[in-house]
Amino acid sequence: MSEALSSPQPVVVLVRPQLGENVGTVARAMRNFGLDRLRLAAPECGWPNAKAVVAASGAHDVLGRAELFPSTGAAIADLEHVFATTARAREMRIPVLTAEAAAAEIGRLVAAGRAVGLLFGPERTGLENEDLLLADALVTIPTAPDFASLNLAQAVLILAYEWFRGRDRRPPRIEPGAAEPPATRAEVQGLVDHLLAELDAVDFFKSPDRRASLAPVIATMLARRELSKSEVHLLRGIVKELARGRRG
Repeated sequence: MSEALSSPQPVVVLVRPQLGENVGTVARAMRNFGLDRLRLAAPECGWPNAKAVVAASGAHDVLGRAELFPSTGAAIADLEHVFATTARAREMRIPVLTAEAAAAEIGRLVAAGRAVGLLFGPERTGLENEDLLLADALVTIPTAPDFASLNLAQAVLILAYEWFRGRDRRPPRIEPGAAEPPATRAEVQGLVDHLLAELDAVDFFKSPDRRASLAPVIATMLARRELSKSEVHLLRGIVKELARGRRG
């Protein structure tokens, strides 16, 4: 495997991809620009997929290393920062970046030793709101307003190109030291689940509709704080003690 591959880099996560050919052309686009960490979250095209191998046009090493996960949450559980691509900036309180700005920020995070992922949605619909709410930032690619649709491989190629183009401008890799490690997505989600369970126990939300609207707000609020592992552990201890005091 070439020196460019397996170097510090973001993970490309395809959420519910529908066509094996598109997964193959994504692998080819990634390989063009020095990326080889591919994850598939609940692929609808079935995996492994012979059409993906044919469409990869030689990028078999990327396909061979691809990891399979049952859901978006599982695919990003070990990541510390997530960027989600979307064709339009929806009314969410999440920063929106261009591909160039996102690549620069990803480069900074990767250089600092952070685990970063790029989410791409299914071909027909793109990412759902539930997927977008898992992200720290949204990434949009400007297109002609009368023909805005990009196929999956095109979107991946543009982000991969911006990542590759910025390689000479990135800060040097910072080896992990004594700094407090950030919490992973799974650790933050564990805190969210714990807090929501205790809020349910005291009927905080009062109605299913109120819970449906407020639970994502709570999850997003905690995810935006960039909590460290020890902060997550402390907050879970606080929730546990508050619940114990109430029940005692």
